[in-house]
Amino acid sequence: MGDGLAYALERVRAVSDFHITAVQHKRGGWHAIALHCAPVTVPLMTESTALPNWPYPRWIAHRGAGTLAPENTLAAFRLGASHGYRMFECDVKLSRDGVPFLLHDDTLTRTTQALTPIQNPQASTVAGDYPWHTLAQYDAGSWHSSAYAGEPLATLAQIARFCISNSCFLNIEVKPTTGTERKTGEVVAQHSARLWKGVAVPPLLTSFDIAALEGALATQPELPRGLLIHALEDQSWAQWLGQATRLQCQAIVCNYELWNAESVALAKAAGFRLLSYTVNDDAAAAQLQTWGTDGIITDRVNHFVPSA
Repeated sequence: MGDGLAYALERVRAVSDFHITAVQHKRGGWHAIALHCAPVTVPLMTESTALPNWPYPRWIAHRGAGTLAPENTLAAFRLGASHGYRMFECDVKLSRDGVPFLLHDDTLTRTTQALTPIQNPQASTVAGDYPWHTLAQYDAGSWHSSAYAGEPLATLAQIARFCISNSCFLNIEVKPTTGTERKTGEVVAQHSARLWKGVAVPPLLTSFDIAALEGALATQPELPRGLLIHALEDQSWAQWLGQATRLQCQAIVCNYELWNAESVALAKAAGFRLLSYTVNDDAAAAQLQTWGTDGIITDRVNHFVPSA
């Protein structure tokens, strides 16, 4: 057993009451930690789910181009690409009729406006309450600046065409409308598998929502997944890693402030790739690279050089 894994196991034993098992990877060598508190076998990273040769670039443009263009639009992707970025992060949810499209919030209020004023003051502001033919009429650019007035919402299919045509990579954050968590994970995974069929590197599906990741796993288990973590809350790192292992995730995507030398060592020893959001500070970016993390999601596409 390597020193890194031995250290990680000792740290987990120190902070939890979990039963911990080190499991030998069938390629050889100690590869993953199974963490559980019940006499149930937790699914482990396997030959088919692990990505030994991580195919994604280190630098990832947040929501297309961070804050320089209206987030989650094709215009933002084009701008991010003009700054040399080859990987993008975006948020995807479902319209009422099941079309995956890009939007961060549950509601339309912050980043869109109706081209035709809604007459009913009681009308829902929840994007998922509307079919795609209605959402397609919304202006998703004017809120940002007049230069982007009239920029429409983007479908996942449009983003897939852009990424594939330009040899770019994608991190899809599955962002379900409240109440549609598992269905959104299922549908986004199904569409992703179809849209990227035959493409060498599929999109990385990530989510804060456990049910969404369960849906993605059940529907398209071959697609890589990552567990998003904003705060540890009432769980230890051991518990979070156990959750990611159960979901057969390949990556942990964290609020960058959660990473430190100890948590990086623990997650690495468990076999995960480590990504961070949203990193806009030079010192933080440098430290994350020193620790050997694998991906940095940033708004500052005009500041950080993606080849660095």
